[in-house]
Amino acid sequence: MNIVVLAGGLSTERDVSITSGSMVAKALRQKGHNVVLLDVFMGYEQDECDVKALFENGYDFTKDSKVSENVPDLEQVRNMRRVKSDSYFGEHVEEICRFADIVFLALHGGDGENGRLQAALDLMGIKYTGSGYLASANAMNKGVTKSIFLDHKVGTPFGKCFRQKDNLDDFDIFPCVVKPCSGGSSVGVSIVEDKKDFVKAMDEAFKYETEVLVEQYIKGREFSVGVIDGKALPIIEIIPKSGFYDYVNKYQSGRTLEICPAELDEETTRRMQKEAEKAYDALGLEAYGRIDFLLDKDGALFALEANTLPGMTSASLIPQEARANGIEYPDLCEMIVDVSMKKYL
Repeated sequence: MNIVVLAGGLSTERDVSITSGSMVAKALRQKGHNVVLLDVFMGYEQDECDVKALFENGYDFTKDSKVSENVPDLEQVRNMRRVKSDSYFGEHVEEICRFADIVFLALHGGDGENGRLQAALDLMGIKYTGSGYLASANAMNKGVTKSIFLDHKVGTPFGKCFRQKDNLDDFDIFPCVVKPCSGGSSVGVSIVEDKKDFVKAMDEAFKYETEVLVEQYIKGREFSVGVIDGKALPIIEIIPKSGFYDYVNKYQSGRTLEICPAELDEETTRRMQKEAEKAYDALGLEAYGRIDFLLDKDGALFALEANTLPGMTSASLIPQEARANGIEYPDLCEMIVDVSMKKYL
């Protein structure tokens, strides 16, 4: 197959996306596919674009990329672009994607994951991996996700959404967790103990978005469950060596202990996997996704959020969960392509 792997973009998770995309492209080439690795924002910045040759030669816009400890400077990224345009798509992106049998979305956060890109590809008649525009939009917004979970009786912490002009004085549930509504990789997330820290945390979260979700802090063990084609993978437990599962602990090697399959009794394992499948269905996800959970000391389950384009770096969770099921990384990437193609049958 001819496959475009789209990565990069203009979100705070740009670096993570590039690393995911590099690994996915390499894996799909190992499986015998013709793969172009393309930055959706930069595009292919050459006047002449021989699309067929790009696939034959395995065009790759980056080599040996790594995730920095710091969130990328997006203004610097914008200034690097050859053509100064408001378009999210870089040069020749549509042309190259049209030549492909399917586009593997290795994008994370922002317009790569919030449904806008998916809607644009739908209008162009371009096939892509993962969920469609509506499920992507719903899952991207943590406030909307929480409402859908509540409507479908998926256990989730109490929460409230705030906008920048809202009065913060009324909120008095502490400790709590403050998080941008549509962010990812825990960028701008804080655990807050009191009112003073709450105001600071809200100021920090509002640097990234105009809407922020505040929810009750649940003390417990943290888990994640990948779902492929509606069926849950083995559960992974996430144990940061210090602090919580923030941007640094997620992507810097050695910061977090990850146990897969998680050390849970059979009943709890089955219950969490079923809840993950229920959350996946409630949001209308397609092909694959990942649901994050907390399990408190009394055995209560709390679904935190859903990820429609989970990370595919060496430190990412779904590849570890798939491996526990005997599915190696290249096979996982090809499986995602195959189950995504089923949307178009």
